[in-house]
Amino acid sequence: MRTQYTEESTISRNNDYIIIHQGNVVTEVETVQASIVIHQGLIEQLITSEAHVEKWLLEHPEARIVDAAGHYVLPGLIDIHCDAIEKEVQPRPNTLFPLELSLLEFERKLPLYGITTMYHSLSLGVGLSLRGVHLMTELVQLIHRYNTERGIVRNRVHLRFEVSYHAGLPIVEQYIKENFIHYLSYMDHSPGQGQYRVPGSFERYVMKNQGVTSDEVKTIVDELMERKNEVDWNYLKELALLANIRNIAVASHDDDTNEKIDQALQSGLSVSEFPITLEVAKYATSNGMKVCVGAPNVVRGASHDNNLKAVEAIQHGVAHILCSDYHPSSILQAIFKLANDEVLPLHESTKLATLYPAKAMNISDQFGSIAVGKAADIIIVDHFHQIPFVRTTLVNGVMVHQSSSFFES
Repeated sequence: MRTQYTEESTISRNNDYIIIHQGNVVTEVETVQASIVIHQGLIEQLITSEAHVEKWLLEHPEARIVDAAGHYVLPGLIDIHCDAIEKEVQPRPNTLFPLELSLLEFERKLPLYGITTMYHSLSLGVGLSLRGVHLMTELVQLIHRYNTERGIVRNRVHLRFEVSYHAGLPIVEQYIKENFIHYLSYMDHSPGQGQYRVPGSFERYVMKNQGVTSDEVKTIVDELMERKNEVDWNYLKELALLANIRNIAVASHDDDTNEKIDQALQSGLSVSEFPITLEVAKYATSNGMKVCVGAPNVVRGASHDNNLKAVEAIQHGVAHILCSDYHPSSILQAIFKLANDEVLPLHESTKLATLYPAKAMNISDQFGSIAVGKAADIIIVDHFHQIPFVRTTLVNGVMVHQSSSFFES
């Protein structure tokens, strides 16, 4: 049976009783040994007394018991920025796979990573990855249709808009009005600033990822620089306001100056993705913006572009959200690395990828923590040689992934 749980999704809901038995449950405030009662896709109880658990089991002999003893039990991860679907479609330059096949295969991997809500990052612009109108619009339509027909996890759309791409403005407006997107960010990937402030870095990136020649990349650069001075910030501000009215968060991207934060605030933006320096991250935070950093940065210990180290921002209290960026399995690894390295307690590092992104996306009333009344999006985590991996994933109380421990008899 399929029930409509959110406005766009027909994810199945398990109507039977399930009890996740005696795991190390990571709540908003602590990690505690407890059992979680799930009914009709929602968390019904959190029981910390073994005697009360035994009593409950006697009263519900039909309940399905999921043994979590010795394992960590976390809320399902919420990934607000991940463009890995683009690599699924185009694993090599000029090598495209069918979009529906790519989406289906990519979604199947997400429960293994512990991700139960994915904001697929689709870019509208030119010169970078699948950043063109045709493939982007097809993917948006496909995800929207897919959500109404079938869904293992919650597939949502994060539309990344290149601000100099004037022809795309009506598309952004249409998608906001038709509720086809769930998160919007404004990007400026023009050379000489932001992520590509080092001379030649933009050109090298595009040539490597798109397989274009130096003459072709020069044409792309010329187009970007020509349009850069014509960005319609008044229109972008109107679109951000329209999005906010519809409960869609809007973000800036690769901020490298405080002036860019000021501009973002004036335009109604609430999230700063991947600020380039600690100073800018501090400024964004002091002005009420939520800062998103990459989990791969945490796992590797550095930015691949030698920008702000995510751990440094977290230690200074100016990073609030972890996203996978381009590597979905990194989020779970980053959560436990932050705890193991004593940067944050586990319940705090977990919130960077659960409760805080849920709050930023305005969905924390239903998702983002193990709490009574919230959706039973839950993962059970085991370890192999101190590396965390997901044993079990539930979405709406439906088990969508289950595996045994290595070498388990």
